Amino acid sequence: MVHLRCHQKSNPMSLHKLDARNSLCPMPVIKTQNKVAELQIGDTLEVTCTDPGALSDIPAWCRINGHRIIDTSEHDNEVVIVIEVVSE
Repeated sequence: MVHLRCHQKSNPMSLHKLDARNSLCPMPVIKTQNKVAELQIGDTLEVTCTDPGALSDIPAWCRINGHRIIDTSEHDNEVVIVIEVVSE
């Protein structure tokens, strides 16, 4: 009797975090862009910023580059943006 087993590589999605606090425009977007370039499609990136402009700048960058905003929040002068990497 022969048993065949199909091996599938599982590529679980990973959650990554980026601390962009105390960085002013355009650095939160540049740091986000650089980090996303290291990630795989399906990964998520949680970006924490203190620059309130990042709340509009990072989602605009995501729209231009084909990534998806999963969540945005603001608490205690910090902005948290969660991005799903959708394209390379």
